[in-house]
Amino acid sequence: QILLVESGGDLVQPGGSLRLSCDASRIQFSRYDMAWYRQAPGKQREFVADISSGGRPTYADSVKGRFTISRDRAKKTVDLQMNILNPEDTAVYYCHMKGTTTWGQGTQVTVSS
Repeated sequence: QILLVESGGDLVQPGGSLRLSCDASRIQFSRYDMAWYRQAPGKQREFVADISSGGRPTYADSVKGRFTISRDRAKKTVDLQMNILNPEDTAVYYCHMKGTTTWGQGTQVTVSS
């Protein structure tokens, strides 16, 4: 059963923006801290950002100031607004319920001219 569904991945030019969304309506959304991770080709999956159940965000140094994580309690979604994208941001982006083994299937972000 797929509990987390990501969307919004696309091909974008350097300097552009994308907004990813994670549909978490199948879980007890309000109980969990949520996170975004990413995995580039040939690299390990890495932390991007997370947001506590109370709405407090934290970010990896590599995205701080460019990415914004948010959660919508009514829609049960976790979004990742990504600005000033560069080729190093190219990866599959995954939504994750922190403290569990639950991951989404991923959405591809490609930054290229």
